[in-house]
Amino acid sequence: MISKIEIVPYDFKWPTLFAEEAKKIKQTLNEACVAVHHVGSTAVPRLCAKPKIDIITVVKERALLVPPLEKIGYEYRGEFNIPFHLGFRKRPPLTNINLHVFEEGNPEIELNLLFRDYLRNHPEALEEYAALKRELVRQDPSHEIIQGPFKGYSLGKDVFIKRTLDQAEFKGQCMRFCIHHDEWKTARHFRNKYFFDKIPMADPYTWTFDHKDHVHFIFYQGTKIVGYAHIQLWPKQRAALRIIVIDESFRNEGLGGHFLTLCERWLKEKGYKSLQTQSSPEAYKFYRKQDYTEMPFNDPDGYEGDPQDIEMGKLL
Repeated sequence: MISKIEIVPYDFKWPTLFAEEAKKIKQTLNEACVAVHHVGSTAVPRLCAKPKIDIITVVKERALLVPPLEKIGYEYRGEFNIPFHLGFRKRPPLTNINLHVFEEGNPEIELNLLFRDYLRNHPEALEEYAALKRELVRQDPSHEIIQGPFKGYSLGKDVFIKRTLDQAEFKGQCMRFCIHHDEWKTARHFRNKYFFDKIPMADPYTWTFDHKDHVHFIFYQGTKIVGYAHIQLWPKQRAALRIIVIDESFRNEGLGGHFLTLCERWLKEKGYKSLQTQSSPEAYKFYRKQDYTEMPFNDPDGYEGDPQDIEMGKLL
């Protein structure tokens, strides 16, 4: 059965509900809690919204925070499409809440605050967003899951959200799991442009897009996708970096090193001990700069790489 999305007029009780919940969160997390923010549409006066309070909690470290939040009624839901994110929810008869936990400094925090504040300060943008929401909920596809975890309603807001973030001058660098249609489109483009078109051959590894042992990351600067990475998860706490690329017009700005560091951090948090790669001669200096050394690749699947490639790796 399809769950219908409900949009209701702005409710002046929403800020009070947020304040009550923020107090509980701060008391539960104590010194681990840096800040609690009311975000999303219920944080924007006069804006219609789904009757769910969106909260961002900023913490010093995410480790060990799931059990205490579960004790005050939250259900842990995982990362969703955002690495380094703890997603929780409360549902009726408790207050209807989506809780997002990030460590301080995560650019996703700034993204949400800038979007909220832009709508608060620009009535014309607020009215446009409200009209878009009302139109979307009248369309049947908006209530159906179209792609990954996203319903048509969420996908239908994407262009407006990105345009608003551009107007708010969001320039943060964010790594996301590749899930959205535009992300997969760009991933395919980068794979072909920088690898398979040069051979030339059709990409033989698109089957990895739906395989549990393959992770595909997209790297954003602001709202623009500037990088892509493909990681294979191997047994024995090893992983292989199959592809990492920054779009050529954004190179030599330190983005590749930052993107790789985020990939390494995510793997380390998941318990992986090493990341290995087969570097082209042209990329060798890049990997050496990131503290990679020559190391046997030992592909458990037995695939052979280009004989010119240099087998490298790094202990995480």
